[in-house]
Amino acid sequence: MLFGRTTLSKFVIEQTRGQHSEMGALLIDVAAAVKSISALVGKGALSGVAGSAAAINVQGEEQKKIDVLANEAFLRHCEWGGQLAGMASEELEEPFRIPDDYPRGRYLLVFDPLDGSSNSDVNVSVGSIFSILARSTAGAAQKPDFLRPGHEQLAAGYAIYGPATMLVLTVGTGTHGFTLDRESGNFILTHPAIRIPAATREFAINTSNERFWEPPVQRYVGECKAGSSGIRGVDFNMRWIASMVAEVHRILMRGGIFMYPRDNKDPAKPGRLRLLYEANPMAMLVEQAGGAASTGRGRILDVVPDALHQRLPVILGSREEVERLERYHHEYDTGADRPFVSPLFAERSLFRD
Repeated sequence: MLFGRTTLSKFVIEQTRGQHSEMGALLIDVAAAVKSISALVGKGALSGVAGSAAAINVQGEEQKKIDVLANEAFLRHCEWGGQLAGMASEELEEPFRIPDDYPRGRYLLVFDPLDGSSNSDVNVSVGSIFSILARSTAGAAQKPDFLRPGHEQLAAGYAIYGPATMLVLTVGTGTHGFTLDRESGNFILTHPAIRIPAATREFAINTSNERFWEPPVQRYVGECKAGSSGIRGVDFNMRWIASMVAEVHRILMRGGIFMYPRDNKDPAKPGRLRLLYEANPMAMLVEQAGGAASTGRGRILDVVPDALHQRLPVILGSREEVERLERYHHEYDTGADRPFVSPLFAERSLFRD
């Protein structure tokens, strides 16, 4: 039944012909890493890698054993092909240097090897997130090479390890979903040209932090919870999985809004999600699917990083709800004394030139 259907390999070769043909080979290596991690995650407790690795990563978080193995899978599958100048991982304090035995290219791979790994021990969906940038020349990458705004990404994607393993990808020509056929070992294009509905009645946020949110977010969530008896006049449903991959995947499949907003719980971390490893790749995917991604005060993809592990607030999903939250932030910041025009909704192409 799968004969003749578009595989991931065929798709990326066709989409990257010409200027970025080597990126196609890199994406195939990324897919190989995803398959390895999928097999490991799919074994659950049978893999023998459940639980803590008894170590703290650069983020100050407890590493799971499976975090370490997923990170190694990305490094080993992608270091040798000759396309990369370097890699940066959420699990590593400094960029990973391509071993001297391997040729170097001009691309940079940035990834979160296992997003939501705290869920892995309880058999809830987890995932991997990645993005690709390019240097102007080949050679060993340095830290400043990675500190680039998200609109310079050439490709971004995530894998979700659920009942089926899917890889969702953009190379700047829309957002497309591929499902792993476990019999053939191929990723098959099953969700071409995904589009996020502009309107939604579903929101995702961790309400246990409500007391720490800024007033614009408290206002928005309060209106959603009031439902048909409030000023919105309609009922909303709330979701929260504690896995960004799973949250964004649901939004891409049926719409919604995801919020991990600025809060005052920890003054050193006004935002919780990592710009390079989580926010930028997901923002590119969401924009390419017709959605929007904001910090609440501006487009995520326009933020210029100043640190490898920089964090920031993230609000993304259906455009109408993201715009509403941006407007609430504007009204709070200015006292509503100036008209609001969201930079997210100015005329701009959603596709790379």
